[in-house]
Amino acid sequence: MRKALYLILFAGLTLTSCGTKKKIAELEKQNKECKDLLNSTTVKLNLCLTEKESLSQQNEYLKKNNTELINNVGNMTTLTKQGAQNIEKALETIKEKDLKISRMQDALTRKDSVTLALVTSLKGSVGISDPDININVEKGVVFISIADKLLFKSGSYVVSDKAKDVLAKVAKVINDKPTFECMVEGHTDNVPFTGNSVLIDNWDLSVKRSTAIVRVLTKDLGVKPSQLIAAGRGEFIPLVENKTAENRATNRRTRIVVLPKIDEFYEMIEKEMKKQ
Repeated sequence: MRKALYLILFAGLTLTSCGTKKKIAELEKQNKECKDLLNSTTVKLNLCLTEKESLSQQNEYLKKNNTELINNVGNMTTLTKQGAQNIEKALETIKEKDLKISRMQDALTRKDSVTLALVTSLKGSVGISDPDININVEKGVVFISIADKLLFKSGSYVVSDKAKDVLAKVAKVINDKPTFECMVEGHTDNVPFTGNSVLIDNWDLSVKRSTAIVRVLTKDLGVKPSQLIAAGRGEFIPLVENKTAENRATNRRTRIVVLPKIDEFYEMIEKEMKKQ
């Protein structure tokens, strides 16, 4: 009987111990799950706190930026007014430039007729119609080119009597414009000079012919010496190639370059345009 009682008590203790271990295991499992949940929640909380800090900084930045934008609105209004004024001034400048361009284009369109009118006026004023005398205008400069056969004998720099009649007409053009300057250029062909010992080459001949004409214009025809420039160009600026006798005769010439003041030159053009 006692032995049976001991067996029953032992069995009860055994069952009780097994149940306690099972409960402990379950509690430990639950505890671990709670710890894991706590750790996970702590991580999420830290992330939220970080995001909150970032959002707070962004909020401060936006507030500051908003204040600056509000302040800039007033500045932009001022800048817009100033910009409008600047645009208006720029448009006025463009209009002025367009007007100038239009006038320049109109002047270029009339260039040929103006040049023809001016050349005709000069020829009419001096009564020159000889084909060996050419008058033209280039870039505001008047060129009067006279063939050497009207001025000199071959190889000579002595001005002929016949030439003085022609030069008298040229002198009239110069004397009518006392503020103009005139360059007298002597030009030769490329045939080597073999005259006297006074002249060495065509350079000398071209210069001598230029100074000879200058002396006639000043001493005989009353042109002011201060208006004249003597220059020799030799054979180095031919009008045509020196291949034939006719071409060489064309290249032997004296050219008088009339250099007017720009304002007076345009006055001459305007006068001729009015005549047309």
